[in-house]
Amino acid sequence: METGKERKMSSDNQWSADGEESLLSRLIRKSRDSPFVPVGIAGFMTVVSYGLYTLKYRRDQKMSIHLIHMRVAAQGCVVGAVTLGVLYSMYKDYIRPRFFNVSKK
Repeated sequence: METGKERKMSSDNQWSADGEESLLSRLIRKSRDSPFVPVGIAGFMTVVSYGLYTLKYRRDQKMSIHLIHMRVAAQGCVVGAVTLGVLYSMYKDYIRPRFFNVSKK
């Protein structure tokens, strides 16, 4: 009874075939579920591109130190976006319904 396509379970408990969803459509769907993911990705890409751009103007700074600074800044953007996402989710799920009598969606 194998059809040639493996089936897997996605994060929202729906079954889907492996080849049905492209990477771009999956990224769009995930960004609708958690809007701070694209913010973290954009921050990461901005820091990495700026770091690569300034790579030749680092004067007497060692390459390893420059790369460490780039990595820390990129991780800071991603962790900051995740933190903002968690805080927004907590606000939406716990604080807003309690104080403003809004039902959960």
